[in-house]
Amino acid sequence: TWKWVVGPMFLYLCERLVRFWRSQQKVVITKVVIHPFKTIELQMMKKGFKMEVGQYIFVKCPAVSRLEWHPFTLTSAPEEDYFSIHVRIVGDWTEGLFNACGCDKQEFQEAWKLPKIAVDGPFGTASEDVFSYETVMLVGAGIGVTPFASVLKSVWYKYCHDATNLKLKKIYFYWLCRDTHAFEWFADLLQSLEAQMQERNNADFLSYNIYLTGWDETQATHFVVHHEEEKDVITGLKQKTLYGRPNWENEFKTIAGKHPGSRIGVFLCGPEGLADTLNKQSISNSEADPRGVHFIFNKENF
Repeated sequence: TWKWVVGPMFLYLCERLVRFWRSQQKVVITKVVIHPFKTIELQMMKKGFKMEVGQYIFVKCPAVSRLEWHPFTLTSAPEEDYFSIHVRIVGDWTEGLFNACGCDKQEFQEAWKLPKIAVDGPFGTASEDVFSYETVMLVGAGIGVTPFASVLKSVWYKYCHDATNLKLKKIYFYWLCRDTHAFEWFADLLQSLEAQMQERNNADFLSYNIYLTGWDETQATHFVVHHEEEKDVITGLKQKTLYGRPNWENEFKTIAGKHPGSRIGVFLCGPEGLADTLNKQSISNSEADPRGVHFIFNKENF
């Protein structure tokens, strides 16, 4: 038995030592941005840190807890000179981080007063393969929208600097959330991308649909009254917010009809139930002919 146990235990100990060494490297918080609805953005720098789109890191703040590590998806692009995470204040640890960063104070905080942060990672996810396809479907549900902030930023940087060599030609983005107010920072990102795409006369590069799955009678009345306005009253985007849940069968058939003979990447960050639905649709809408359309499903559950 010991021959079978020693090898895996040795590899495990090596992995723990590497993670401990990485977590001891100095991390500098360069900027703290307070977003609406108690969401903060931490922009950080670390020597030798290299990332890909959609990856995540583990974060420890000794000022809050010396033992707790928490995973956060990176919301910055690899092309940026910093890496960032968005933290929504929903518990004791995040509340402690919020206070440690001085976000509960009105006055400006000096950089040397910011807490020390330990970072382990980054770690890979399925979202890294997004640039392997010409056409992709990105589906984010609730907080699962965060990996696609990194993806969309990186796509934009690549598009601006070398659009001819960018394999990715079309993005269908779906955002399902109960309440957009919790993720207003992401709506701001979409607004920026929308305006920049229009300036370059390529508004069709990114097609997005925002679905509010939790809404009441007051919101419905507000929607009816302002439906004819140029921009959506909830997100400020030209694309109007939709209510309820997508009809995935229709969405897949429509996209398959627009891109015959293509390999279409389907990327999800969301709950297991939605993953099962998209996996079944990917299989049922892929053709048996190798030259036909094929949907390749990639998931990241939480």
